[in-house]
Amino acid sequence: MEKLWGGRFKKEINKEMEEFISSFSFDKKLVKYDLLGSIAHAQMLGECSIITPEEADKIVEGLKQILKEIQEGKLDIVAGESKEAEDIHSWVENKLKERIGEVAGKLHIARSRNDQVALDERMYLKEEVLKILDLLKDLQSSLLRVAEQNLGVIMPGYTHLQHAQPLLFSHHLMAYFFMLERDKGRMQDLYKRIDVLPLGSAALAGTSFSIDRELVAKKLSFSKISDNSLDAVSDRDFILEFLSASAILMMHLSRWGEELVLWSSQEFNFIELDDSFCTGSSIMPQKKNPDAAELIRGKTGRVYGNLINLLTVMKALPLAYNHDMQEDKEPLLDTISTLETSLYLMSKMIETMQVNKEAMERSTQGDFSTATELADYLVKKGLPFREAHKLVGKIVLYSLEGKKSLESLTLTELKSFHPGFDEGALKVLKPPVAVEAKDSYGGTSSKRVKESIQKAKRILLEEGR
Repeated sequence: MEKLWGGRFKKEINKEMEEFISSFSFDKKLVKYDLLGSIAHAQMLGECSIITPEEADKIVEGLKQILKEIQEGKLDIVAGESKEAEDIHSWVENKLKERIGEVAGKLHIARSRNDQVALDERMYLKEEVLKILDLLKDLQSSLLRVAEQNLGVIMPGYTHLQHAQPLLFSHHLMAYFFMLERDKGRMQDLYKRIDVLPLGSAALAGTSFSIDRELVAKKLSFSKISDNSLDAVSDRDFILEFLSASAILMMHLSRWGEELVLWSSQEFNFIELDDSFCTGSSIMPQKKNPDAAELIRGKTGRVYGNLINLLTVMKALPLAYNHDMQEDKEPLLDTISTLETSLYLMSKMIETMQVNKEAMERSTQGDFSTATELADYLVKKGLPFREAHKLVGKIVLYSLEGKKSLESLTLTELKSFHPGFDEGALKVLKPPVAVEAKDSYGGTSSKRVKESIQKAKRILLEEGR
């Protein structure tokens, strides 16, 4: 297959070199966007009288036929001759030349592969970000359904993975809802910076042809066009920003995955994951391993690596395009695949998991997690908090040494530490009472969690969910 740039060269490219520089194996995923971008470009060339209307029509019809055959599975883009293509752009142009002849060469007027690849990546990423936003909303909907179904279920709240204060399980779930809401916000915001047309920048300096970039932007549904041709072809900020937002999102999924792994263990026994998201052991017949949650946790490092990979590629590149930038596609494609699968699996895992309400509530008994309530009780009687904190610490030590729980202490025992204790102190030691006492906005009381759920419903409703 003839190289697009072969005119200046006397010798054929070294075969190992050809394989080394080829991006075809991964950028073939961009073929749809390359074809759509080429169609819009050819139409613009015709409308601006840079090529004749007849030439434009012939090129556009040829491109549309190639796209149709690919979408219908009639054209194999990895078959024989495609192996010789450096990239998807040269494959498309050579395939078009086979169909319509030499006029195919006019498609490349007023553009370069430099602005072409930037266009393809932006078109692809715009579409994928919208898919990711939908998957995020699906996951939020799953969290919301499980939170509503389990309103009133009490579990231990943790700091340092130690029992801290009791809270509603629904409150814990809603924490992830609002984490994901921030992730959505990041994706929505970065979409605006992806939505910029680079085509028309050519190799780096723009073009001497009288093109209409606004027309191409309109045809391809871009809201803006790039302001500087040099920046447009050398910029990969939009991919880096996406990878950064994806790394944060995967971190949130990893934290949730970690909790699912812990909670499904015999030590916790808070949940049971559905069989369809677990595997067994090749040697231990009794095992049910939370593989999906573990792999989401594990693949987070992969997405982190993709971000560092591209940051490192870009960190010392002079303007404008350099072949190093070919290395942007694999981190991008891998992150999208990893992220979309992780979001889907997490949503289904949450929807199908069984919640062991009794184990959660039993775990709050005798765990000293209402100690803060006892200190607050004394504060409301007039003691400074630090004094109350120290006094309740002594009560906890007394209970531990006597192998007692706080809830089992008598009023007489409490009064031996401070005369301000009365019958009300015994009530605040009960986990349900402690939960309902946390009635500040955003707190874990039933009233506040119901408010949180209603707010979440409004958010999803405004987004058409």
